[in-house]
Amino acid sequence: MIKHIVFFKLKEPTTENIERTVQVLRDMEGKIPQLRSLEVGSDIVRSDRSYDLALISEVDSLEDLKAYQVHPVHQEVIRYINEVKDVSISVDFEV
Repeated sequence: MIKHIVFFKLKEPTTENIERTVQVLRDMEGKIPQLRSLEVGSDIVRSDRSYDLALISEVDSLEDLKAYQVHPVHQEVIRYINEVKDVSISVDFEV
């Protein structure tokens, strides 16, 4: 199993923008066969070192991670994220 974790800081981290971005990410659920699980949430601490939201997903293998990354639904989400994000970071690891 591969865990894929991404943190996002938005250009304009208003409540509305954060909620919209959380929903865009959650809308992938059930639309990409390789995704075994998907969790998305917004930061509640809002400290200087906090990112605005996080995505945690799981796939079965590196091959499935690659298929997820190029899936049309994910590509559409990436286009949206690239418009609203300031910065993102990710970690992918085996569990």
